[in-house]
Amino acid sequence: MHTGADRPDAPAEVVHPVDERPPPMRLLTLALQHVLAMYAGAVAVPLIVGGAAGLDSADIAYLINADLLISGVATLIQCVGVWRFGIRLPIMQGCTFAAVTPMTVIVTTGGGLPAVYGAVILAGVAAVLAAPYFARLIRFFPPVVTGTVILIIGISLLPVAGRWAAGGAGAPDFGAPRNIALAAGVLVLILLAQRFLPGFWSRVGVLLGIAAGTLVALPLGMADFAPVAEAAWLGVSTPFHFGLPVFEIGAVISMLVVMLVAMTETTGDFLAVGRITGRPADRRMVADGLRADGFSTALGGVFNTFPYTAFAQNVGLVALTGVRSRWVVACSGGILVLLGLFPKLGEVVALIPAPVLGGAGLVMFGTVAAQGVRTLAEVPFTGNSNALIVAVSVAVGVLPVGVPGFYDAFPAWAQTVLHSGISAGCVCAIALNLLFNHGRGRRGPAADAQPEPAA
Repeated sequence: MHTGADRPDAPAEVVHPVDERPPPMRLLTLALQHVLAMYAGAVAVPLIVGGAAGLDSADIAYLINADLLISGVATLIQCVGVWRFGIRLPIMQGCTFAAVTPMTVIVTTGGGLPAVYGAVILAGVAAVLAAPYFARLIRFFPPVVTGTVILIIGISLLPVAGRWAAGGAGAPDFGAPRNIALAAGVLVLILLAQRFLPGFWSRVGVLLGIAAGTLVALPLGMADFAPVAEAAWLGVSTPFHFGLPVFEIGAVISMLVVMLVAMTETTGDFLAVGRITGRPADRRMVADGLRADGFSTALGGVFNTFPYTAFAQNVGLVALTGVRSRWVVACSGGILVLLGLFPKLGEVVALIPAPVLGGAGLVMFGTVAAQGVRTLAEVPFTGNSNALIVAVSVAVGVLPVGVPGFYDAFPAWAQTVLHSGISAGCVCAIALNLLFNHGRGRRGPAADAQPEPAA
């Protein structure tokens, strides 16, 4: 008996762009581009927490290696998927900045790193258990909410790119003209690559810009090879390197709040990537992705690292390049594993000067914001209150970015939520959408919006 697949004239099976597997060299090149885009953000959390804990340079390097290793494992789980763990979309994983302030408090008030890791393990387990219930919230993420959240993500990241372009926060030459000129040169090169280079080469424009910028920086003394020579060839992270975990109730509660923030941000990233790739994330996919986040976080607590979340800068790279394959990002996860196991390779990547990353970051993060605008273009704004929802939510989301000390007088648990403009703006957008677009008691323009459906 012959099936349609046996006939020579049978149509070839159509592979969704998310599931495409580029040829090996192209796959590796595109994957390296993702790693370079997120590397600085990936190592920032262990650097900050290790410094707050008073660790020496060798232990901080150990933290960085552990972070890169588990970031790679987390990315592989998220992209490839194992049973009900992993959203199977191009999502890069890294340590969430929402955890920095609580972890710094824990390590400086007597709990130390063992208390941090105890709290991280329990928070990760709690996230795994809560994932299917949290995923039900996606019905509260219509286009007016998702577009607003994506826009806030892009706007919130732009100051990070700006600090990189100026030389990196705390740099002695911060704002020096040569730093800004180097960042501008990288930005221009990426734009020229996108405009004039054919096919594949335009898609790796970010990689070309970063490589060219680093080469220019070398003779200017803006890149230092000394750490490469000093780094070890092999570095294997072992469980509980800094001692067995300690479970302190205060630390656990603060980390549970962090996980709620991270899950909110990650859900926004999932929905953004789903729209960009043409494979919208449904409730089950979101649950699988959040479950993977929780597992990776618990694994991080065992292997001396911190809570994990989706990295928004790589969402921007997917939107900018149009490369939607999850296997490209899975390959990036494999590269991160190698960087974590071989510290010398990690130091080579760390050679990239901050201004070079800043030039690339400006276009990537701006692309995220533009994607939010594109989503909002599908939302009806006539005869309803959607413009008010967007306006107030963006304002709330931008406040902690534009005025960093705005919430400093608030309790620590509140700062964990409010200092993240993404989380604060997301919660605000959901609440305002419920207020204006749901329920029998609607008032104002939205009440007259029939028959146009609420966004």
